[in-house]
Amino acid sequence: MTQPPATVFLIDVDNTLLDNDRVIADLRAHLEASFGAESAGRYWSALEALRTERGYVDYLGALQRYRAEESRRGMSDSRLLLMSGFLIDYPFAERLYPGALDVLRHLGRQGPTVILSDGDVVFQPRKVQRSGLWDATGGRVLIYVHKEQMLDTVAQCHPAAHYVMIDDKLRILSAMKAIWGARLTTVFVRQGHYALDTQANAAYAPADITVEHIGDLINLDFPPTTP
Repeated sequence: MTQPPATVFLIDVDNTLLDNDRVIADLRAHLEASFGAESAGRYWSALEALRTERGYVDYLGALQRYRAEESRRGMSDSRLLLMSGFLIDYPFAERLYPGALDVLRHLGRQGPTVILSDGDVVFQPRKVQRSGLWDATGGRVLIYVHKEQMLDTVAQCHPAAHYVMIDDKLRILSAMKAIWGARLTTVFVRQGHYALDTQANAAYAPADITVEHIGDLINLDFPPTTP
């Protein structure tokens, strides 16, 4: 029987490896330019409503809801189909943070790297694939609605003596630390609007390690853990 690795690196996607705030800004600009500010506002309202209902950001689901409302207002289906094309064909590889792929290679020399992301089962995998992160981690990709609630499944898929979780959300890191304790090293990457929300983050204990940019991890070696 093959012995499991000593350490597995679990890495978030949005605002950790990929600048999702910029993706959203591009989508916002595209919607306003193509459909006007009022119509775009209805899309964002649909998106926030679905986020509340489902617990994750569902861009395509929001588009379906938006489509139903806009069709009642007389917008043609062809224009709406073009909007879905913008999302599906978006150049996500251009939105990777500087050094993101180098960091994955660096961590990969210390243990297996695994994408662990929240999201839906259609758009989020597409984002991971088109950004190059799927190939960069050898296809080791896990996507759940609430990843912090799936740690038993994560451990079954990728057993290890120790885990390192790298994320821009202190809430997620804190929840995982509460479950795995010393078995987990948490790394907080201070990128994106969630990471910079000091008021919200004040409710959680600091991570084991904090870095300002994902590229900073290229200079960090994690001590080996005995299996």
